[in-house]
Amino acid sequence: MRRVRGRPANSMESQTGDRGVRGMRFLRGLMPAGTTHDRSSVSNRVRMTADALPLVLLAELTVAGALGLVRAHRLDTVGIALIVGPLIGMLLAGGLVCLIVARGMQRRVRAEDMHGVIAVVAFVHGLGWACWMFGFHSDMASPLWPIAAIAHCGLLILATMTFVPVPIAALALWLPLTAAAVWVFGNLTGLVITLPMAGLIVVALGGISERSYVASHRWLERASAALKAAVLLREFEETRRGWFWETDARGYLTYITPQLAAALGRSVEQLLGTAFTELVLHEREESNFTGQGERTLGFHLSTRLAFTEIAVRAAGIGDARWWSLSGRPAFDDGGNFLGFRGSGTDLTEMRKSEAEVKRLASYDPLTGLPNRIMMRRTLDESLRDVAGKPKRAALFLLDLDRFKTVNDTLGHPVGDMLLGQVAERLTRIVHTDGQVGRLGGDEFKVVLPGIAERPRLAALADAIIAELSKPYRIDGSSVSIGASVGIAIAPDDGAAADALVRNADLALYAAKADGKGVHRFYEPEMHASAKDKRLLEMDLRKVLSESGLSLVYQPVVDAVTEAIVGFEALARWNHPTRGLVSPASFIPVAEEIGLIPQIGEWVLRTACLEAANWPDNVRVAVNISPIQFASPALPGIVLSALAAAQLPPHRLELEITEGVFLGDGEDTDAMFAKLKGIGVRFALDDFGTGYSSLGYLKKAPFDKIKVDQSFVRGAAVPGSRNAAIVRAIVTLAESLGMETTAEGAETPEELALIRSLGCSHIQGYIFGKPMSSDEARARVAQHGKFAMPGLLVSRDPRVAVLRSAMVRSNLGNMQGRVRNLSRTGAMIECMTPLPADTQVVLEFGDGGRIGGTVRWAGEDRFGMMFDEPIELEQLNPGRMAKASAA
Repeated sequence: MRRVRGRPANSMESQTGDRGVRGMRFLRGLMPAGTTHDRSSVSNRVRMTADALPLVLLAELTVAGALGLVRAHRLDTVGIALIVGPLIGMLLAGGLVCLIVARGMQRRVRAEDMHGVIAVVAFVHGLGWACWMFGFHSDMASPLWPIAAIAHCGLLILATMTFVPVPIAALALWLPLTAAAVWVFGNLTGLVITLPMAGLIVVALGGISERSYVASHRWLERASAALKAAVLLREFEETRRGWFWETDARGYLTYITPQLAAALGRSVEQLLGTAFTELVLHEREESNFTGQGERTLGFHLSTRLAFTEIAVRAAGIGDARWWSLSGRPAFDDGGNFLGFRGSGTDLTEMRKSEAEVKRLASYDPLTGLPNRIMMRRTLDESLRDVAGKPKRAALFLLDLDRFKTVNDTLGHPVGDMLLGQVAERLTRIVHTDGQVGRLGGDEFKVVLPGIAERPRLAALADAIIAELSKPYRIDGSSVSIGASVGIAIAPDDGAAADALVRNADLALYAAKADGKGVHRFYEPEMHASAKDKRLLEMDLRKVLSESGLSLVYQPVVDAVTEAIVGFEALARWNHPTRGLVSPASFIPVAEEIGLIPQIGEWVLRTACLEAANWPDNVRVAVNISPIQFASPALPGIVLSALAAAQLPPHRLELEITEGVFLGDGEDTDAMFAKLKGIGVRFALDDFGTGYSSLGYLKKAPFDKIKVDQSFVRGAAVPGSRNAAIVRAIVTLAESLGMETTAEGAETPEELALIRSLGCSHIQGYIFGKPMSSDEARARVAQHGKFAMPGLLVSRDPRVAVLRSAMVRSNLGNMQGRVRNLSRTGAMIECMTPLPADTQVVLEFGDGGRIGGTVRWAGEDRFGMMFDEPIELEQLNPGRMAKASAA
């Protein structure tokens, strides 16, 4: 008996469910149950019978016609009924089945039920034919009976073939026919023989049908499994997660996945018959694969050894592609070698991912520069040769100045773009002299192997600082930062990497402490300085809780009346052991450790409380850092401070620097609007020393521009350009309707120049150093006036006028404009400068004349002292433009 996977075929019934008594298996073949057999097999048999029924019905019409022809000579009503009656019954039964199948209604009926319907239809046909046999057996003597007999025989053959797929239907067809035949012919012997034979036929037909169902069930299972496997394999190939291949005994391809063939740029037909090894350039074992050592693909194919995940490089593809191949030999039942069958996967993306992981582990993803780990490896290699002997090398540590302000005001995306541009510039400057890397944040490292000459290192550091300090264009805005550099040289400053990094960091600390934007070489005493700064940082963290800070107030006076109009509040730290700590020392530290917002709020609240003790016409100015200005909480803090001190908002002046305009956008405009809505004043501090543009002056609601002391000091020195800068700032402020305050005035010459240039307010040591709150109260209580030295006390107050005059001198005549005027002198604008001590005469259009001597001269202005004091009414004081505050 043929076996299937080690079991007889007729044992399959044990896999198809509970089948009842073994001896009654033929009944299961005649009447299959849905729980026993595959319903699809039953449905197919029913469909085969239903499809053939129209031919049976046509044959029955033919037989009916033949019967009518036999009895045509004596056809009566009974004869017609005997022909037509059974015919109608058979046509209706068969037609019903054909209609059910044609309409697809059998899909809604169980296969077993349709099986029974077909059996009923077959029984109806058998009864119909039995009726014909009863009604027409007497006509067998007719000469036309052979025609009917032939038609009848043909119908029997056709009907039997039609109903055989449904065994119970075939039996239902023949049962009434057999009974009718025995009855008609009256042959008892035939009956005795017929009945056992009919039983044997029933048993045999049922058994054959049962085996047929079992075989069909097995075939369907195999076909279904094969179909599922084929679908899964096709989907696996189409998703490009893997592919399959097969070779013959000689190693030539007999199958290859179509997707792989397409990737190779060739058709499947072109690849079939090609040696599999021709698809591979070379192999290389990877440590993370379980390959067979150094054995190649060709070796495995030739020795017929199985292999797993051998990494190979594909041939015939433009970009490098890598595959992982697995295969095993195939043999037939006789042990004959058939070839190899196997699978493959694409390793290219995995290799790219691994390469990217390795790159990310060694390189900074933002700038593309080597990261801290890679730079440490580079530094280690630069400090030791192959034999382990120390080598000369230098290390730069760089820190970007004002970068934190950029991040806080413009946001991290702009900061990231800025770091990218910094990396490009730094790489371009260092070029091939060394390796540039990013340590994180705004810190960079430069390793310079073999370079130890201080002049060369200093020149490179200066070039780096100069290049990094140039403005950057980011999203249409100009951003300026700086850089500080710390330098350590090996082996003098450290033979090991850790020591060299630590000392370069100390040098960087020193560079930032010296004002930033400079470079410093490591010196041994920097250790003590760094320790001192760390201690300072620790003390500063406790300064607010221990009330270590205090405020001093520097007066701001009117340039004409010399009356105090306000004070600028300045923070001071009186350390218990260090004494008075300079703001230049502790403010940068506060910025680094994030204490500026807390310190700034304390200064604001304390200054407002103190200003409440001053006269109503005296204001207080408080510095606001860019970090404070960017905080959404600032308007609430200002309102709270004003409310707590009961101070009118117009008496509070917020001094901000150009740094807030690094974020020149909607947030900056909104903050200005909120604070201006409160009613406070704004002063632009350190004007001209920042890194922004003048565009913000068009919309920022400033009330005052403060001229930085770097422009005031030395302005009175002959040849200095500072006076021209101050004059330009004053002119700009006047055109915008803003006041000006000149900071840092210390000498009478500087004071005289500032007044002549038209500044409205003055703040400097000449009018007073920062003083305590008690002293400030005493000053404003004395009518807010300063008693200046003799020259300054006797000087007449000036007023600002705007009147044309002809300037006559021995150098020629020119048109000028009188700006500042007092009883003893005036300041005149003209196109041609006049040297000091030149005698001039001013002629006015109404006939007035005033003589005097030039005392000082600028590029387009000069100051003159009148020969004799005048009364201001002589020049029609009704035309005075405004009271000068200079």
